[in-house]
Amino acid sequence: MTERLRFVASETKVAQAALKRLTARYGQASEDEAEVLVALGGDGLMLTTLHGNRGLPVYGMNRGTIGFLMNDYAEEGLPERIAEAELTVTNPLSMTAGAIDGSRYTALAINEVSMLRIGPQAARLRISVDGRVRMEELVCDGALVCTPAGSTAYNYSAHGPILPMGSDVLALTAIAAFRPRRWRGAILPKTATVRFDVLEPEKRPVMADADSRGVDSVLWVEIKSEPQVAHRILFDAGHGLEERLTREQFV
Repeated sequence: MTERLRFVASETKVAQAALKRLTARYGQASEDEAEVLVALGGDGLMLTTLHGNRGLPVYGMNRGTIGFLMNDYAEEGLPERIAEAELTVTNPLSMTAGAIDGSRYTALAINEVSMLRIGPQAARLRISVDGRVRMEELVCDGALVCTPAGSTAYNYSAHGPILPMGSDVLALTAIAAFRPRRWRGAILPKTATVRFDVLEPEKRPVMADADSRGVDSVLWVEIKSEPQVAHRILFDAGHGLEERLTREQFV
């Protein structure tokens, strides 16, 4: 039986053109009837689609730039590709952040939660893991905690490790660390709770970001894996996320 497909697309011309052609060819299931979401765009759209749907598997086709989480675009044989696709299940990170004004924010992140300096001065952060202070002071442009699925994104650009899928670990990576200058971060168990406390928050303001959803001027942030939430991504057979993560280390 062919799954009922619902297509979503980014606002770019190329993605909207693909949306028009594919819906004319395969139809457009309603939100309630859909069994698979087909995302047409880049990784940003994939993250938005995963966050915003009711747990449906998402099959992406690249109409963006890099598209690490996307499959190659082709209009022929789409139902067959989806039927044969490999399923990857990933748990997001939960972020709880306390702001200077006393407000509190929560968000989920499939890739990473980042702490980023706002102004010209480096941030000063204290890092605790499971309630124990592990670093009294990290002077840096920022720091992040990422999942295996997000380890090839911002984390990799910041010289963090690529984490295999299913490894049950998280990466904690410094962004342009000034002191300790040579500190490159840590690999932590998936069950760990990481807390960043901002030192000198008025003089050296810091923002927190969960998959591009930011909170300005935070005092502290707690990050942990959220095992009760599962995001499902479909990849073409032989091109699953595990293969992509391995391949990325040899380019």
